[in-house]
Amino acid sequence: MTRSFLKATALAVSVLLGSAALAAAAPSALQHIGASDDFNLQLVHDPQVSPDGKHIVYLREYADVMTDRRYTNLWIVDADGGHHRPLTSGRRSDGSPRWSPDGSRIAYVGEVDGKAQIMVYWMQSGEHTQLTHLEEAPGGIAWSPDGETLSFTALVRGREPAIAELPAPPEGAKWEAPAKAYDQLVYRFDGAGYLKPGYSQIFVVSAAGGSPRQVTSGNFQNGGWTVVDAHPVWTPDGKYLIASLNRHADYQAEPLDTDLYEISVADGSMHALTTRKGPDNEPEVSPDGRLIAYTGFDDRYQGYQLRRLYVMNRDGTGAHVLTTALDRGVSSPAWAPDGSGVYFQYADQGDTKIGYVSKAGAFRVVAEHVSSSTSSYGDGSFSVSRSGAIAFTHGTATVPGDVALVSKGAPRVLTAVNRELLAQKPPGEVEEIWWNSSKDGRRIQGWIVKPPGFDASRKYPLILEIHGGPFADYGDRFDLEKQSWASAGYVVLYANPRGSTSYGEEFANLIHHAYPGDDFADLNSGVDAVVARGYIDEHNLFVTGGSGGGVLTCWMIEHTDRFAAAAVLYPVINWYSWALTTDIPWMNRYWFPGPPWEQTAHYMQRSLSTLVAKVKTPSLVMTGEEDYRTPLSEAEQFYTALRLRDVESVLVRVPGEPHGIDRFPSHHVTKMLYIAGWFDRHRR
Repeated sequence: MTRSFLKATALAVSVLLGSAALAAAAPSALQHIGASDDFNLQLVHDPQVSPDGKHIVYLREYADVMTDRRYTNLWIVDADGGHHRPLTSGRRSDGSPRWSPDGSRIAYVGEVDGKAQIMVYWMQSGEHTQLTHLEEAPGGIAWSPDGETLSFTALVRGREPAIAELPAPPEGAKWEAPAKAYDQLVYRFDGAGYLKPGYSQIFVVSAAGGSPRQVTSGNFQNGGWTVVDAHPVWTPDGKYLIASLNRHADYQAEPLDTDLYEISVADGSMHALTTRKGPDNEPEVSPDGRLIAYTGFDDRYQGYQLRRLYVMNRDGTGAHVLTTALDRGVSSPAWAPDGSGVYFQYADQGDTKIGYVSKAGAFRVVAEHVSSSTSSYGDGSFSVSRSGAIAFTHGTATVPGDVALVSKGAPRVLTAVNRELLAQKPPGEVEEIWWNSSKDGRRIQGWIVKPPGFDASRKYPLILEIHGGPFADYGDRFDLEKQSWASAGYVVLYANPRGSTSYGEEFANLIHHAYPGDDFADLNSGVDAVVARGYIDEHNLFVTGGSGGGVLTCWMIEHTDRFAAAAVLYPVINWYSWALTTDIPWMNRYWFPGPPWEQTAHYMQRSLSTLVAKVKTPSLVMTGEEDYRTPLSEAEQFYTALRLRDVESVLVRVPGEPHGIDRFPSHHVTKMLYIAGWFDRHRR
């Protein structure tokens, strides 16, 4: 009965809100980017430049409107932008393209009969060869220096906990599915679902094919885990793999405490190269084999800890920080071909960049606007060739992303995968804005998305959209959701309040053990700053956000009634219940001064459920039914509290969706239109 009622309610809401949103968007749908263009936009990912710097292979993602699925194919383009063509095609999910050392082959993870396998593409003949026949998906593939072997990681299945001997069903009987038992702290993970029993291990396989050989063993996640994938790398002599592993007895409770290990390819023997408390990740061996670059930090259980770039000797001695002068977190180290220094990726004031630091510590910026995404978070990457050419994803606030190359000069964009679509449906202008927080005068950065054909003499409704994390950053990156709302006639404000990354460790930790809180003042002051420009209708202010942004959306409407309506997406409402139901339960060590049973008052003081009596704002509450990061029960608590208080509200459950609600394109479209429809309904 309850389920039928929910289904009927969801259907009614779908008809009401979907129709309203579509009607609102109709006048501009033929001229400007909209929610349904999730099926039309294409994205580029993981550009890998060939050893000689002459070609770039990359992943091209698209959404298929007939199957409601996202797919990725391999494409290749020459360094001058010519000979742009697909290497794979169709409804398949290919990934992780990696060049052989001599550039004659490309290994990748391809889909064969519904299973992920290691494949090899031969540049000369254009043939694709299947190397493996695995039951579990491979990851972290890497070529040996001589091109004869590939390493990879994969799950080795184990058994569920044995609790009792159960009777077998009689012949011909039809019993329900058996019970499943779990004995691990993390037994489910967002996007992956309930985890299979077993441990991830490192393997090697001949590049000519054959049976893989397991290199590591033991009841540890040797090949990675839900937090960090090992991605082992080879030493130049081909005798060892260097990998980031957590082989501590308490690895479940302390998953970030990884060390770098040297692993013998011949017999699997290993020894630790680092032993500090904290993560040591992303190892990269220098071209001469004498040094190892890696990222990490000394763990202080701080809310945000700056991930720095380290270099140490091959034997693990002499570790020191290279990026001492850079107050920004770094990732993805890659050695310069001559071994003179290390390239890396970092974000600075909402812009993802590629930096370079010499072994002596001299720093310079190599490229900016490293992004390819339909979200303001961005999702950029890069690779370096032996020739020194660097391929990367390049995106802006009005272009989702393309393949770019920098080599002996300014960066050049080589592709234009969305040129025709954006020419027909130009996105709205995005303007950067800074203001002073009413809390302490601190400078806060944000961006305004304006409706196409914006006229400053008019009055527009405003949507404040808040990012999650909370330790993350928005930037001048393309965002389909915000553009779709702008096309529907809204001015959209998004910002990086205190707690956001890309402004240094001190700024991010202003919310350490104090979130949500003063970020309200930062965001509310941003609304004031945009209103002061004269083109906002103060009677039609709206607020929305997901995850940490959902938390802050609730916090906003609990501290002010200036908003006409709110859309609360996959929030945390009760920090006590969240700490015991989320897929990342160890985070209570970082975000709180202790576990909830020891710090109950602290958890409840920061919980939105304690302030719900102040809420008067009509609220749409939406969550994916397979969200294990901020479980569905969190949204249901807030919705029920609102209904008990007779506050106008609606609960939307999205089937099959994990955190974020964009696994299926149609659901992402629904998310955008429901928010616009709810706000349209509550315009004053």
